[in-house]
Amino acid sequence: MTAHLATPRFADKVAVVTGGVSGIGAAIARRLADEGARVALWDRDADALARAPSAHAERLDLTQADAVARATEATLAALGRIDILVASAGITGPNMPAWEYPLAAWQQVMDINVNALFYCCRAVLPHMLARGTGRIVNIASIAGKEGNANASAYSASKAAVIGLTKSLGKELAQTDIRVNCVAPAAVRTPLFAQMSEAQIAMMLSKIPMGRFGTADEVASLVTWLCSEEASFSTGAVFDCSGGRATY
Repeated sequence: MTAHLATPRFADKVAVVTGGVSGIGAAIARRLADEGARVALWDRDADALARAPSAHAERLDLTQADAVARATEATLAALGRIDILVASAGITGPNMPAWEYPLAAWQQVMDINVNALFYCCRAVLPHMLARGTGRIVNIASIAGKEGNANASAYSASKAAVIGLTKSLGKELAQTDIRVNCVAPAAVRTPLFAQMSEAQIAMMLSKIPMGRFGTADEVASLVTWLCSEEASFSTGAVFDCSGGRATY
């Protein structure tokens, strides 16, 4: 007797993953594709985009609202719809006291972690509203809840992601569009190359499990939030912190 596999839960879905060529974003893109989604990758790294498997790829500067709007239209033209947006692109910025923080570095962190994420939500939501359904998952951080010393820009930017997610969740609560965010503690990804060893050690010391998370662990939670199973969760923050989160 031949066994029949259940239909993959994202078999008829199109997902956009920003920053989807490395780290957490790449793990999310793989997981969504493994479960049947056609995945569009939006990233600025042309070489990595060329290597990464995807149904569609857009090379763009996410900090430019016009570029995000063009990528949205190009993705819709190529794949016909956008059911899921995972806003994963982000940077950490330098580690130093706030009063020494370079103004240009502060602006760059805000542009990539906050403004770019807002542009993506703003561009995709009219299409989701027209279709009456959708899922958005923003990648925040435990730093957005607690504030990490010597990471003022990163902490402030991720707090902004949490606030924006809560606002969007309330604005869209009467629709079938769900907007949530995930707040990981430290996950070992290429972003660690942007941090000092002292900063990395500090983050590890705060995790009760005594280890860093993995990109696949975050991807598992994000994938559930992208699914129809997460129908009663919106405007919420889901921790993936090894016990670090206290609220």
